[in-house]
Amino acid sequence: MKFVDTKVVFREVPDELALAINISGCPVRCPGCHSDYLAGDIGEALDTSSLSGLVSANPGISCVSFMGGDADPAFIGELADFVHETWPGMKVCWYSGRTLENARPILSKLDFVKVGPYIEECGPLDWETTNQRFYRIEQTKDGPDLEDWTFKFRKKTF
Repeated sequence: MKFVDTKVVFREVPDELALAINISGCPVRCPGCHSDYLAGDIGEALDTSSLSGLVSANPGISCVSFMGGDADPAFIGELADFVHETWPGMKVCWYSGRTLENARPILSKLDFVKVGPYIEECGPLDWETTNQRFYRIEQTKDGPDLEDWTFKFRKKTF
């Protein structure tokens, strides 16, 4: 798995200061994708060593957000475990272009997940018509409990 770049972001994970890591090699290839360059096999290796460097270089973040990684969800789960073990209290988010069912095997390792392919006529997360969903995940004894937070992306009108 490779990453292309990172940014500290405020909007991608509500109520968190997140380090967004843009992962290349996206197999979903949604028509109209705003980051279609991420479909290519480009960037640097993403592993626990490079992830440690990225997190350490961004003090003050409260969440690591993997933007992509659909080619290897199990590895995203391994990286999520690494983040939780290495930085207790740090949250982990995964932005996936796949369905919730495809993400289900690693939900127990995440604090947030965005699922759904980008469908141009449905629009992005901040559109009322979006097909995509953003969930906050609470880990319970019965398994992951998902709360739909998609509404938090909608622009408020006064």
